Amino acid sequence: MSAHETIQTEIEKNPVMLFMKGTPQFPQCGFSAAVVQILDYLGVEYGSMNVLQDDDLRQGIKTYSDWPTIPQLYVKGDFVGGCDIIREMFEQGELKPFLAEKGVLEAA
Repeated sequence: MSAHETIQTEIEKNPVMLFMKGTPQFPQCGFSAAVVQILDYLGVEYGSMNVLQDDDLRQGIKTYSDWPTIPQLYVKGDFVGGCDIIREMFEQGELKPFLAEKGVLEAA
């Protein structure tokens, strides 16, 4: 399976999918750690893939999204953004309602 096919499969399989450096239990960069911390704080269930395990995947996700940095968060098949966007949405109080509207988080 190509990197593109792997990415597509994971995005389709997981309503919330995070492509990151490391794992949620052991993030290997501060940006990935920040997104994991936000998702965990909100109680979001999500899938994840460690792009450091496969260089094709690491390069493939950048091509797939046309976004140059990692982590990358997808919700219901749509690319939401990287660390800065997720952090800004969280700090502005926009992330939780967005996730609830997408049906991946219970509304408060």
